[in-house]
Amino acid sequence: MNNHYMELAIKMAKETIGQTSPNPVVGCVIVNNGEIVGLGAHLKAGHEHAERHALQMAEEKARGATMYVTLEPCSHHGRTPPCADAVIEAGISKVYIASTDPNPQVAGQGIERMRKAGIAVTLGIMQKEADELNRVFFHYMKHSKPYVTLKMATSIDGKIATSSGESKWITGDEAREDGHRLRHKHDAILVGVDTVIQDDPTLTTRLEQGGKNPIRIVMDRTLRTPLNAKLVTDNQASTWIVTTRSAHKQKKRELEDLGVEIIVMDDDMISISSMLTLLAEKDITSLLVEGGGQINDSFLRSNNFQSVVKYMAPILIGGENARSSFSGNGITNLNEAPRLEIKSMERIGDDVKFVFYKEGEK
Repeated sequence: MNNHYMELAIKMAKETIGQTSPNPVVGCVIVNNGEIVGLGAHLKAGHEHAERHALQMAEEKARGATMYVTLEPCSHHGRTPPCADAVIEAGISKVYIASTDPNPQVAGQGIERMRKAGIAVTLGIMQKEADELNRVFFHYMKHSKPYVTLKMATSIDGKIATSSGESKWITGDEAREDGHRLRHKHDAILVGVDTVIQDDPTLTTRLEQGGKNPIRIVMDRTLRTPLNAKLVTDNQASTWIVTTRSAHKQKKRELEDLGVEIIVMDDDMISISSMLTLLAEKDITSLLVEGGGQINDSFLRSNNFQSVVKYMAPILIGGENARSSFSGNGITNLNEAPRLEIKSMERIGDDVKFVFYKEGEK
């Protein structure tokens, strides 16, 4: 029965993926005498945590009850007070926790505080499923960098455009809609300046039921981004351009006057690793890379990615000059190529969606 209640907590948390950043997703269920008396999920950073929502619903029925929570209750004062204290004050008698919190400000302290107060705490119920929910947050906490997903839509032979440059549309409507759901779940989306010049994308989330637009990030070493580009002028989402000290000063001022945030790297080249560190400092916990072959190659060769999402259409394009999902120099020796594991594979419309995790990554 413990798994049943934790499954419910996990299901609630899963529905909030993409909207709680930079916080983790958390679900909570409170049960008293076999009756569910409180439910809660963390909905947005700065808002009340899942445990407090559930406790408010349970009211007096929380006393002597059992709590099931997907992540260790916090023990520190952040934007909200410590949840561990609220659990103790409410008179909860047992707490089942799926995942412990890697945040150094928590990291077992919430568990210790509840145990000292006489609460029976059990760890690891459905931990694998709960860890999967927060793989972005865990990576961000551990490495102080965003969790990076490389996303691509290709033909069977790995092409993202024909030799004439035609790329709309390789995959079908269903796969493209699923790609928009990916955007909704990420803090930011990144492309190279060549994609901006060639395709003039909006990089927004377009779903029938709405959705969150990610921050749009352009890698542009010399500021070639057109002033009339859609992501500069449409005001649908924030746009950041990562550039270098070689950038044209007048163009920088013009873009800033249009509301674009310019991030200048202290070099003549953009280091992927240094850029990711800067983005993490700006609370970007997850980054969806929808760049072309050169951008993908940069993340590949610098080993700065955690997962790959590939939508494969059942067509063959061929051609030496047709654009591929990866170009550039690539990996020289096979033994240096990162090994990926297939997380999932599913048919979406006429296409197939593959999700790969880099080995060693959650």
